[in-house]
Amino acid sequence: MTIEFTPINDVQCELGEGPVYDDRRDALWYCDILGRRIYRADLAGGEARHWDFDSEVGSLGLADSGKLVVALRDTVGLFDPDGGHFDAIATIEADRPETRLNDGKVGPDGAFWVGTMDDRPEKGPIGALYRVDAAGYVERKVTEVIVSNGMAFSPDGQTMYHADSRGPWIDTWDFDPNTGAISNRKRFATLDDEVGRPDGGATDSEGFYWSAGVSAGRLNRFSPSGELAAFYPVPVVAPTMPCFGGEGLDRLFVTSLRVGRDPAQLEAMPLTGTVIVGDSPVAGSAVSRFRDV
Repeated sequence: MTIEFTPINDVQCELGEGPVYDDRRDALWYCDILGRRIYRADLAGGEARHWDFDSEVGSLGLADSGKLVVALRDTVGLFDPDGGHFDAIATIEADRPETRLNDGKVGPDGAFWVGTMDDRPEKGPIGALYRVDAAGYVERKVTEVIVSNGMAFSPDGQTMYHADSRGPWIDTWDFDPNTGAISNRKRFATLDDEVGRPDGGATDSEGFYWSAGVSAGRLNRFSPSGELAAFYPVPVVAPTMPCFGGEGLDRLFVTSLRVGRDPAQLEAMPLTGTVIVGDSPVAGSAVSRFRDV
């Protein structure tokens, strides 16, 4: 199976991540973690604006107010792109310089779910997954993670997906969209370099989970029971996260990692680092907004 991908613009990220479709603005937000930037690409013309930050930008999500909830290295806050203001609401593992915040998504409960990772070359299971609400209340939900990743939620809001890129595994949890309580942890999939270690994730309208196989140059689509139903090669070396967008959520956007890749691979796949987009074989599920109002 194939999807024809093209770049949405000529912006090349060192470590592109966190794409999220903003239906109010008809735009795609994404970040360059190592470039310490957030981008907004207007889908009508592909033009991109950017905002710079003082630390790595691990992930982001949409907020009810129109702002963004943003995870910096050890701080979660609200960013107003119109005024350019960032207001911190919580700090996470600020006393641990060996970790940083990584992948995050807004859950059906209106909270921001964001994980940490071991930022050292030799990595160990010192990361965790946290739930952060608009009042700045932080709950540690999952521990002993090497690189927290793959956050996504089923269309009905009853299942949470969470991955460890270095596990490498994907787990599911029963999820209560009213309280944010999680229970009944299950091993959804165990992966390898050939199939694709799990990076960012997303769900489609049929309840299937899409995982960026960062080590295999492809997107993996898993059934709700954890079976690999299909995979789609991408014209980038290391895809980092899929995202459904466009008016009908029928366009598939993919970010990727450029830094540290083999020069010969980059020469063969020059789109690596850009955001690519193609027509999806199935519509995506809508993402939630952070309840800050």
